[in-house]
Amino acid sequence: MTLRHVFARFATKVSEWAGKPVTFILALIAVIIWAALGPLFDYSETWQLVINTGTTIVTFLMVFVLQNAQTRDTRAIQAKLNEIILTSHAENRFIGIENLDEEDLKHLDRLVAKAAEGRGRTEACEVADLQADISIAKSETKKRKTPVASTSRKRK
Repeated sequence: MTLRHVFARFATKVSEWAGKPVTFILALIAVIIWAALGPLFDYSETWQLVINTGTTIVTFLMVFVLQNAQTRDTRAIQAKLNEIILTSHAENRFIGIENLDEEDLKHLDRLVAKAAEGRGRTEACEVADLQADISIAKSETKKRKTPVASTSRKRK
């Protein structure tokens, strides 16, 4: 088992554990104990440094662990959505739109919302054509970091 797989399993377990109510309660208890010890330590700089250092270290490490778990979850969901698109009557051209930049995604979202208001299939096809044009333009200017499923597969 490679280090990458070990970290992925670790990140998944920590992510699951961190999201449980008992974890929040334990963190809350730690803060309450720290606050209660304030008078005992005369609210010293060392007393303050303990909580500041502890929370900073935990936050710093958790960012990487949670981001790893979130990225893998997002990729898995994206793969599932791509498969649904490929096996349904949905437009295959929507596969890979997660690689568009924020401005293009907002524009596409507005067009899809407009089409969903009841303007019919013609508008939805125009949206798909626009998305395809955006996607082609993007792929010509930069290489994709992740492979995208083939869009030439025929719909059932």
